[in-house]
Amino acid sequence: MGDIKTSVNLCGVELKNPVMTASGTFGSGAEYCEFTDLSKLGAVVTKGVANIPWEGNPTPRVAEVYGGMLNAVGLQNPGIDVFCERDIPFLRQYDTKIIVNVCGKSTQDYLEVVERLSDEPVDMLEINISCPNVKEGGIAFGQDPKLVEAITSDIKKIAKQPVIMKLSPNVTDITEMARAAEAAGADCLSLINTLTGMKIDINRRSFVLANKTGGMSGPAIHPIAVRMVYQVAQAVKLPLIGMGGILTAEDAIEMILAGATAVSVGTANFIDPRATEKIIDGIKAYMRKYQVKDIKELIGAVR
Repeated sequence: MGDIKTSVNLCGVELKNPVMTASGTFGSGAEYCEFTDLSKLGAVVTKGVANIPWEGNPTPRVAEVYGGMLNAVGLQNPGIDVFCERDIPFLRQYDTKIIVNVCGKSTQDYLEVVERLSDEPVDMLEINISCPNVKEGGIAFGQDPKLVEAITSDIKKIAKQPVIMKLSPNVTDITEMARAAEAAGADCLSLINTLTGMKIDINRRSFVLANKTGGMSGPAIHPIAVRMVYQVAQAVKLPLIGMGGILTAEDAIEMILAGATAVSVGTANFIDPRATEKIIDGIKAYMRKYQVKDIKELIGAVR
């Protein structure tokens, strides 16, 4: 079989393949560049960055659980100034797209970061709306469709790059949040963020995480993520980035068949720092095996 085409287009941004890193699992690439050729990736999605440095949550803040892990890192990051001076120039050395994950505790926090990035050489912005909104009593932005619509609209007014809204699965109906983001002008959606979980040490009779709860990720959540990607693909017309427990090429292809244009690999990076490259190779092998010439033939092929 001749050349196969793995490139995908996300809101006008051409990715050489649909595989990217999931925010918070890859730093900004520097920790992984000895193991993985970043130039082979469709995109690198950075760790969440805020307008000022965040210390994150007290330790312990990571725990292993059946089929995955819990994390309550709390979006520790050095702030936008250090990010622009250090991380963007590092990533620019590689032939990959740069997607910056943006977090905040108020709408103004998000807008400051988005504005600061308007003149920076980054390709897309992924807005983490699973952050607690301090002005609304701590409810996450992504758990109320009115908040989703409002923050998406405010960001779209000033953003120079395409805007990806990252949806939380900790809601009754994720399609309601997806439709709210679409109505407000989002260019793309990514899903799912982590599911809220808890682990208790029965010998100490105490919570394993200092934060009590944490975000569950890893292969155990994959079937839930596939179901939600499929539901959202049926509900909106926006391109989707699917994530949640992608460990292998088979997992990634499942997401694409469900309706994702691209996929993000997260927890797998902790198990195998070369996971993303292996998944890219595996997708190509699958395409050759089934004589798929263009990966676009697979996107949403299961109805």
